[in-house]
Amino acid sequence: MGRAEERRARQRGGRRAAPKGRRSSGADGRSGIRRLFTWKKILGTFFGLCLLGMGAFIVLYMVIDIPEGNADAELQSNVYKYSDGSIMARTGDRNREIVDLAKVPKDVQRTFVAAENKTFYKDSGVDIKGTARGVLNTLSGKGAQGGSTITQQYVKNYYLTQDQTVSRKLKELVISLKLDREKSKDYILAGYINTSYYGRGAYGIQAAAQAYYRVDAEDLDVEQGAYLAALLQAPNQYDWAIASDTGKRLVQQRWNYVLDNMVEQKWLDRSDRQDMTFPEPEEPKAAPGMEGQTGYLVEAANTALERQLVAQGIAEDMKQADALLDLGGYTVTLNIDKKKQKALEAAVKAELTSKLDPDKRKVDADVQAGAVSVNPKNGAVVAMYGGVNYVEHFTNNATRDDYQPASTFKPLILAAAVDQDAETQDGVPITANTLYDGTSRRPVMDGDRKVGFAPPNEDDVDYGDIDVQEAMNKSVNSVFAQMGIDVGMPEVVKAAGALGMETEGMEPVPAQTLGSMGASPLEMAGVYATLDNHGKKVTPAVVKSVEHKDRVIEFPEAVGEQVISREAADTVTSVLTGVVDDGTARQSVRENPLRGGQQVAGKTGTSDNNKSAWFTGFTPELVTSVGLFGEDPKNHNQVPMYRAGGVDYRVNGGGFPAEIWAAYTFGVMDEVTEFDLDTKQGAAVKPSETPSASQSPSETPSEEPTTEAPPTEEPSETPSQTPTSEPPSQTPTSEPPTKTPSLPSTPGLPGDPDDPVNDEEQ
Repeated sequence: MGRAEERRARQRGGRRAAPKGRRSSGADGRSGIRRLFTWKKILGTFFGLCLLGMGAFIVLYMVIDIPEGNADAELQSNVYKYSDGSIMARTGDRNREIVDLAKVPKDVQRTFVAAENKTFYKDSGVDIKGTARGVLNTLSGKGAQGGSTITQQYVKNYYLTQDQTVSRKLKELVISLKLDREKSKDYILAGYINTSYYGRGAYGIQAAAQAYYRVDAEDLDVEQGAYLAALLQAPNQYDWAIASDTGKRLVQQRWNYVLDNMVEQKWLDRSDRQDMTFPEPEEPKAAPGMEGQTGYLVEAANTALERQLVAQGIAEDMKQADALLDLGGYTVTLNIDKKKQKALEAAVKAELTSKLDPDKRKVDADVQAGAVSVNPKNGAVVAMYGGVNYVEHFTNNATRDDYQPASTFKPLILAAAVDQDAETQDGVPITANTLYDGTSRRPVMDGDRKVGFAPPNEDDVDYGDIDVQEAMNKSVNSVFAQMGIDVGMPEVVKAAGALGMETEGMEPVPAQTLGSMGASPLEMAGVYATLDNHGKKVTPAVVKSVEHKDRVIEFPEAVGEQVISREAADTVTSVLTGVVDDGTARQSVRENPLRGGQQVAGKTGTSDNNKSAWFTGFTPELVTSVGLFGEDPKNHNQVPMYRAGGVDYRVNGGGFPAEIWAAYTFGVMDEVTEFDLDTKQGAAVKPSETPSASQSPSETPSEEPTTEAPPTEEPSETPSQTPTSEPPSQTPTSEPPTKTPSLPSTPGLPGDPDDPVNDEEQ
């Protein structure tokens, strides 16, 4: 065929036959593919990619460091416990309490390994197959699938996030390898069980042990541990309390799987395994809140802990200590006795709050109660009442120190007098038998000089010649104002500080003899506990112990050195038994049918203008200070409490406070006890087994007051018309009774807040 014909054939769409011996185009194509994808090239490419991947991994390994821990994974709650170890409250953003692995039984540790990673103790910290499967699942959009080791799960929980991304999984792999090389298996396992989520809001094994079995992690058994380990696969689905029938079946299967694996690993004897039964967890329990008294107790514990952090140099100041506390991780055990705490709350309700009716009497809304109970032998604060409800009234009435303690301060003057062997201005030693002039508004004298202070007695009663014992029983202001000057006010303030009062800024002026400074029930309980403890200093301790994984907090001993002589302390205690058996607390305490012969010492107090009322009393085993405070609920100003609770006039210390004290103290007594006193003076009245209003422990009549007191709502606060003085119950002192000079009555400053006469109804 010529060229012309060949051209025409192409134009017609025809084809020219291929010359003989030349391969077709199809054959040429197949030959090219074979040349492109030869086995050598495929293998070469595969190994090249492997080398590239290895190189990339080496680069990643060198570039990626173990990061700082995830802050969220470190968040812990602070845990507060009663003295018996039961949970009082938890605070913080996470219900987590990190515990050392050594506190978790070894068999319980192994339940988690058996559940999640049997080769944990042997592997290098990663599961290559599981990780590869996880990466492929992520790339294909199948979500979080694929296995991982305990180390990888810990890395994800503590160092990374829960994001399902390829980059996060690669980081997890690298960090896990590094962590396994740098840290021990115990370190990794501890981190894993402390950061995992178990459901019921519980993070970490300690919170989980409490949430599901009401025990600490160290008290878990193998069966319970296996259930907690099984929970980690699906916490909410496997929670027995809310699980469906399917969920219950699955968690039991998982529980069996865990124990069977333990047998396989020879961590559990087969015979022991066969005897095990599924441990159904407790029902969910609401986390303790801050309502009621709990908030006051936690606040008091926090204050004590923060002060100790500063004292130990762990924190520079209270602000930094508060910041450390906010980080969490503290387990604070308080000295609060659950039984006594409930009894104190019940006593306040029965004797006070149930009688207050703000709808009937506006003043009833102004009444606040505070109380503290202390064991004088070890200083433990065993009960505390801070107010009606912490979430309604945030100020803790048990620790506030802005109200006057009034006549509860008078025993401290006598303590200073006896301890210092003080004398009257006539040179006669001050004892329980020393005579003073009890004339109301008698000017206080310093030698021949008037000091400008002439306090009235309650209801302006003149007692004339009266010994110190009866003056304490009746809380005679004029006597103790003069005694303060006789002892020396600097010495009185010094003794008050030694006994436990906060005396910084306290001026040594005569008005202080009537308790015009501020004080708290906690403070006064400590002072009287020191008297009860024969003069050895007692500092009330709210906190029993504190645990934290990173630091050791040690509290000083609550009982310290001898701060006043035993004779001085015991003399005051002896005199204060007269206040109960023959004085202003007689009706509320002595006549209480629950007393049963129990010896009691104490002192009432009612402040200026009836803004506070007190009773601080004690037995040989228990000291309790109760205060009532008038506070305007709107502006929190101090206000009078006249006729609150339906009383005729004043709210006296011998009324509601003493009644609360008696209901509480006699209700928690384990046995009837007597004081062991080393003194030759004071009332030391031994109560009758069945005291009655007609009985009087007195034998020697006292001089009747020159002015009869008008009736008030609290008869025991007014002078008794029956003979009330009594000779010393033991050998009297050798010094003859003396009398301070009688001086003309002149107006003075408003008097003992315990016994005001100038009060006007508000």
